[in-house]
Amino acid sequence: MSIAILLAQVFCGLAALVHFGSIALVAWRSRTNRPDDAEPHGQPPVSILRPVCGIEHAIERTLGSGFALDYPDYELVFCVASPADPVIPRIRRLMAANPAVPARILVGDDRISINPKLNNLVKGWAAAKHEWIIMADSNVLMPPDYIDRMLDRWDAATGLVCSPPLGSEPDGYGAEFECAYLNTYQARWQLAADAVGQGFAQGKSMFWRRENLDRHGGIAALAADPAEDAAATKAIRANGQRIRLVRQPFAQPLGPRALRAVWSRQLRWARLRRVTFPAFFCLELLTGGLFPIALATWLAAEGAIPASLAVALAVAWYGAEAVLAKSLGWHYSRRSPLAWILRDLSLPALWIAAVCGSGFEWRGNQMDVKKDSLLATEAD
Repeated sequence: MSIAILLAQVFCGLAALVHFGSIALVAWRSRTNRPDDAEPHGQPPVSILRPVCGIEHAIERTLGSGFALDYPDYELVFCVASPADPVIPRIRRLMAANPAVPARILVGDDRISINPKLNNLVKGWAAAKHEWIIMADSNVLMPPDYIDRMLDRWDAATGLVCSPPLGSEPDGYGAEFECAYLNTYQARWQLAADAVGQGFAQGKSMFWRRENLDRHGGIAALAADPAEDAAATKAIRANGQRIRLVRQPFAQPLGPRALRAVWSRQLRWARLRRVTFPAFFCLELLTGGLFPIALATWLAAEGAIPASLAVALAVAWYGAEAVLAKSLGWHYSRRSPLAWILRDLSLPALWIAAVCGSGFEWRGNQMDVKKDSLLATEAD
């Protein structure tokens, strides 16, 4: 047996073990009960900060979901950078239709970082009335038990509770492609990391106790990295605390998505991961089914393994993703397997593109992760 065949067999075995193991971890994690060491915080008052910018898909439904939470004491603080933003009238209509929920709109842009969302949130953090604070993106669809599900994950060692985005309601091939990235790939890896005590922050929904961030200098500490969730991860771990993820992520209705926009978003995140967590980013090149299935096919062609084994690996690889999505109630359609295959085929290209450049556009801002500077102000 040649060394190349041996290495290929070892890689295929390890890749399959990690892939199926991560799926099993996430499935097991979703069914475990509340830990015995969880602290009974009750239902403390909560401030929810929602940065908004422009009209997104289902914006009135996602923002409106914040007014329908089954929680006794919370406030909504909508943060808008520009007074001319067209989303403001829609927020005002929602506030007028739900007068029982305390809600405010704060307008202004505090430039503390190259991150436009963080700059938009600064005023909200300063104005929040309560000790417990949630930062939630405008496209997060909040279920009635949204706050309780965040609190349920808080225990004695916790410094931050987060939720990765979970793509739902895709309309078209572009949105299916984005679901393939968000759900059984990115969310799965993040939830698996949380299951082994290595959770890291995700900016879609971040649930804070104010003191855990204030001891690092407050919200300005999140400007230490281009992405606020990367800075949050480092700050909480510096406290000797853990970041925990909700047991079931919250949905983000996707609607129609252009493939070019999906690719730009994934490239932006990949370049941010490259500079914030380089060791983990290096491993991303080997994730996905492309390399292990291709190597298994080569091994079958060389007669090192039966051809049926290579076929079985490919079927089981994506079959396991299908089982995970269906068992957890995540989006699944007839297009999903094809979208997963295309995602895995695109992963090496995404990794190479992330390595070969450092610039990207974010909400009209031209940014550069290498120079760590704002190259152009947000378009009005």
